[in-house]
Amino acid sequence: MPYENISATVSDQAMTEIKGAVAAIYKHLPFLINLTPDERRKRFKMGDKSLAFVRNSVTATQNNPSIVPSNFDIAEFNRDYQLTVALSEVLGLLEQLTETVDDTLLAVGSESMASSLLVYDYAKAAARHSPGLKSVADQLGERFKALGKRRPRASDTAA
Repeated sequence: MPYENISATVSDQAMTEIKGAVAAIYKHLPFLINLTPDERRKRFKMGDKSLAFVRNSVTATQNNPSIVPSNFDIAEFNRDYQLTVALSEVLGLLEQLTETVDDTLLAVGSESMASSLLVYDYAKAAARHSPGLKSVADQLGERFKALGKRRPRASDTAA
């Protein structure tokens, strides 16, 4: 669907339900962890080829348990693999959701900014002719103080 102006709201009830849905995900995945950047660097990364390799390794250990030492926990290895598959599916769903939320946020944020630039232009014009509006224009202009003459115009962005 091509992008057009977004005109929508999120009700308080919907926001509560969305937060509840995210909380439910955390509830169902209580084992999730956060790794430090250093810990992330030291870990194997798993793409499709690695996932196939692990799947084949799991199958090999299940069909031929004698190829691994007796202290190798085949059941734990299988649990790790099954969790990898499940979390990969969850991540795929969340990445798709995150991408659409991010794109929508970018679009509606751009719309808001373009409208705000128009309001600022209107406020500056009105301040020249109406007493008491200079402070409004000055307050809005604070956003662009460091930019100097480089302030973008509403016409510079796609609304």
